[in-house]
Amino acid sequence: MANISIGQYLPFDTFIHRLDPRVKIVGVFLYIITIFFVDDFYGYIPFVILLIAMLAVAKIPIKSVLKSLKPVIFIIIITGLINLITTPGRTIFEIGPVSVTEEGIYRTGFTVLRLILIILSTSVLTYTTSPMELTYGLEKLFSPLKKFGFPAGELAMMISISLRFIPTLFDEAQKIRMAQMARGADFESGNIINRAVSMIPLLVPLFINSFKRSDDLATAMEARMYRIGHERTKLNEINMGRVDWLAISIFTIFCILVIVLHFL
Repeated sequence: MANISIGQYLPFDTFIHRLDPRVKIVGVFLYIITIFFVDDFYGYIPFVILLIAMLAVAKIPIKSVLKSLKPVIFIIIITGLINLITTPGRTIFEIGPVSVTEEGIYRTGFTVLRLILIILSTSVLTYTTSPMELTYGLEKLFSPLKKFGFPAGELAMMISISLRFIPTLFDEAQKIRMAQMARGADFESGNIINRAVSMIPLLVPLFINSFKRSDDLATAMEARMYRIGHERTKLNEINMGRVDWLAISIFTIFCILVIVLHFL
């Protein structure tokens, strides 16, 4: 639980931190979309270099980078194993009914690298953009859809609140877990069924506290005159400057070049 990085913000004063949130949101979106056009390891070299450069410029510690991978390491391993044993090709060795092929090893490394790049790129976004900036950025990006009745402000608010409370809920779950262990609860021993049953004393108070926290948040928002469908003023308006336009232009050109080279 201590390794959860989603929703955590590192308040540094760097070039990437100062960029408009819309630039970072669109940049990460383009980065992820363009990754799926790459079909060989050499094509990932520019993405790796770009990601390392962004992490260095944003001054994100290596420890934080590794923490962002730990919560999903199980998913990465399972995805890799599925590709390893299901990809047909020239067999290298067999273990019972399971065969490992050269193509399977290649596809596994390819898929794992793609997942790692996607996870780290989204981590750069959350580490360098505060929840409030994310809200403003998403609302601005969705604002053209308001003409069609799309609730841009409400959706942006929901996303930012969800991101903001992910680390809070995990921290609260950790406190409840320690309190239950102090009362003799055992979350580690037994088979998978026993472990699932032992999680009930953890999940019940967590859900109760979550609903209570949601009710308190709704009361606080109503006390501050928050109303659905009404235009809201902002203390700090976000505006795209020359540096922001230059950054998104360079990033767009990079992605277009990668896609064009893929089809050549």
